[in-house]
Amino acid sequence: MSPALELARTHLAALREELAAATAAGLAQNATYQADLQQEMASAETAYVAAAVTEIASFRAQLSGPQFG
Repeated sequence: MSPALELARTHLAALREELAAATAAGLAQNATYQADLQQEMASAETAYVAAAVTEIASFRAQLSGPQFG
């Protein structure tokens, strides 16, 4: 796993843990906090998917050469 993919994965996992802890602490009703956390989670998910797709493309290029077209 590339460092970028690992970083994106661990960041997303940390945000999911934060969401669980916030819910347990009664912050589920705090709209501002929840909106901020959801926005950050969406950005983290996008970064994770982008890193995963990049890694898959890199492995594919290593196996069969770059794809053009």
